Amino acid sequence: MKPWGKKLMIVAAAALMLILSACGAKQSNEGSKDNTAASNQTDTTNQAADSKPGDASLKGKKIALVMQFNTGTFSSQYIEGVKDQVGKLGGEVQVFASDNDLGKMSTNLDAAINQGFDGILIDHGQAGALEPGVKRAVEKKIPVVVFDADIKVPGVTVLQQDDKVMAEMSLEQLAADAGGKGNIVKVWVAGFAPMERRQTAYQAFQAKYPDLKEVSAFGNANNPAMDTQAQMEAVLRKYPNKGDITAVWAAWDEFAKGAARAIQQAGRTEIKVYGIDMSDEDLQMIQDPASPWVASAAVDPKDIGRVQVRFLYQKFHGDQTDDVVVLNPVFVKREDLPKAPEKVNTTQLNQYVKGWGNSDQGYTDWLKELEASK
Repeated sequence: MKPWGKKLMIVAAAALMLILSACGAKQSNEGSKDNTAASNQTDTTNQAADSKPGDASLKGKKIALVMQFNTGTFSSQYIEGVKDQVGKLGGEVQVFASDNDLGKMSTNLDAAINQGFDGILIDHGQAGALEPGVKRAVEKKIPVVVFDADIKVPGVTVLQQDDKVMAEMSLEQLAADAGGKGNIVKVWVAGFAPMERRQTAYQAFQAKYPDLKEVSAFGNANNPAMDTQAQMEAVLRKYPNKGDITAVWAAWDEFAKGAARAIQQAGRTEIKVYGIDMSDEDLQMIQDPASPWVASAAVDPKDIGRVQVRFLYQKFHGDQTDDVVVLNPVFVKREDLPKAPEKVNTTQLNQYVKGWGNSDQGYTDWLKELEASK
């Protein structure tokens, strides 16, 4: 073969290799584009699924419940409500009890943040002790919902009972039963946001009914029922005669329990007790015709726990929530309840008292879907 022929074959072969290489590169690029498009489509589908109401991404949440105290049946039923609602949504709850020690409560809040809980519920407490920790939780993108504490941190929802209305309900009934005059004992303690709101209503009551005189006032949040019973016994010794005391107004059901027991044991059942808050144990006492405790204004403690959890899950879902959510109370009187020996508990109370229990506050359609999908 001639030299120029060999050269021509070499050039032709090189050209063929370039063409084949270009075709391969084109196919490779087109395949890469197809894979990228498929990947993007999958990502978009997953994102849509993540935002879909009732999606499994909201299940398995670990929730910390940080409590100032867990004394009495009201607190136990509140915890039951929290656990019930979290369980229905596929999550888990760990309770951090603080034994009415604000320093310990602050430490418990820090522990909940450091242990990586998905969300935090707070029950009572004070702003000075809690706000630094709450702010740190918010900075770490941990949703927080508070019950009955005066916390003001952007992005945090605070639930509170309508304490002013509850105080007014119980005090107006006291005034009506007493005929607007007599001597009363107040059991109350400072330092708690709901107590302070109830005290404001009490002060307005005093101005409205000047012939209802306060003859004694006391209260202690540590071991409240037993402490109240002991202090009420001392007050009864100081005022030993029938007519010396007309009624007791108790700003918390644990106070009402202690006062009612002291009065009943002393045989002074002409003295009537009016309270705030309600539990199964309270209801049994009010229903008992031998008990001086005759009425109480309250929100179902189980409902409080359920509603608080719903707002936390709304935050998980990215919903906008109000800064403050007010829970509407009802008034429970002995005459509204069935007569002994029939007994009623708080689960059955809605059969006798309109508006009790089964609150749908914070209950969105997608939350119902999430429950159903569990």
